[in-house]
Amino acid sequence: MTLDLDMPARHRPEMSGSMSRTTGNLPPCPVIRTPRLTLRPHVLSDAEAITASLCDFDVARMLLRVPQPYHPGDARDWLETEANGDTAWNAAITGKGGAHIGVVSIERQRNAWHLGYWLNRQAWGRSIMSEAAWALIDAFFRERPDSTVRSGVFADNTASLKVQAKLGFTISGISDVYVPARGATVNRIETHLTRDAFTPARS
Repeated sequence: MTLDLDMPARHRPEMSGSMSRTTGNLPPCPVIRTPRLTLRPHVLSDAEAITASLCDFDVARMLLRVPQPYHPGDARDWLETEANGDTAWNAAITGKGGAHIGVVSIERQRNAWHLGYWLNRQAWGRSIMSEAAWALIDAFFRERPDSTVRSGVFADNTASLKVQAKLGFTISGISDVYVPARGATVNRIETHLTRDAFTPARS
């Protein structure tokens, strides 16, 4: 399935392939094209780029399940066991020339759908994650229009909170979570998004 998106959504994307709403699972991760990006399923050759990005402590410190140091074997293990499946869309974010610059995902955890994402440091500050997250969420709500997407942001990650606010997420609570990369417990702002509240991302 391939989607071509023009953001904001002045023109609805054309979709190829069938999308079943009859089970709790998702169809394969789609390929989605936006004005600047292509989101696609991961492949094993992405391991090198993933490792290079997540070796950066300033990236890893904002993620819940990423150890430090991060090794090539960690990336390969994730790609082989978790990157693709029928309960998750883990999309590679690629820019010009097809370079892997991050991940945006929607996956089923504890009977709820959760949004997660990260970007290589070199891609920060250009509204790339707003564009990528909007595109994947838009595709997800076409598949699961009655679902709620949940997420969370560490309290010191103001940039990520701004991304979610632009998309229409609402704060639903605060929790304490242990972050392996920091070796410490931090405050996590819990958020959620419904289709009715979902808004196009704008820079």
